[in-house]
Amino acid sequence: MLKIGLTGNIGSGKTVVSGVFSTLGIPVFHADEESKKFLDDPMVKKEIMKHFGYGILTNNYEINRRSLASIVFTDERALKLLNSILHPRLMRDFRTWALLHADKPYVMQEAAIIFESGLRSEFDYIIHVSCPKETAIDRVIKRDKIDGNSVLRRMQFQLEDAEKLRLSDFVIRNDGSEMVIPQVLSIHQQLLKIGSDRHDDIAPGTADA
Repeated sequence: MLKIGLTGNIGSGKTVVSGVFSTLGIPVFHADEESKKFLDDPMVKKEIMKHFGYGILTNNYEINRRSLASIVFTDERALKLLNSILHPRLMRDFRTWALLHADKPYVMQEAAIIFESGLRSEFDYIIHVSCPKETAIDRVIKRDKIDGNSVLRRMQFQLEDAEKLRLSDFVIRNDGSEMVIPQVLSIHQQLLKIGSDRHDDIAPGTADA
């Protein structure tokens, strides 16, 4: 079973792309959504309060996600600190989740900051959803009902699209120049072949004793 990382900067449309893979029967682990669940974990709350203070709590003693976001999207050190708390737990969950789908040719994790978080080695291949910054900003403004400066603050700690494209094994262009579904189908077929070839290479009786 292959582990595939699906990445792309905010507004690139990677969630839409992951939905196409899902319709092909590929299990998709949505890292950004899964990581939010850890904010309800008592141990995570304790660590976050230790570093960010009690002011990060709501009146109901829950993590104020909006306040937390306003901090980490303006302070790179704070973002790295938060990621150091969440990402080890997230990757443990992902590895356990992947084992539940061992019968599949490959599984996929959708995550915005695979490269920035030093998680490249966790995956066999990386797919990057490429999109011009201007298009991405416009999409996020419409989607989240926020202003352009707020979008730029979220983007500032992400690698440029061109750099992620260079580092990735596959690219899906979601800028309107090509239809997305045929690109997904092409990559899907390539991954199925890679997985099949790898399975043949480690067929019973061929491994070293």
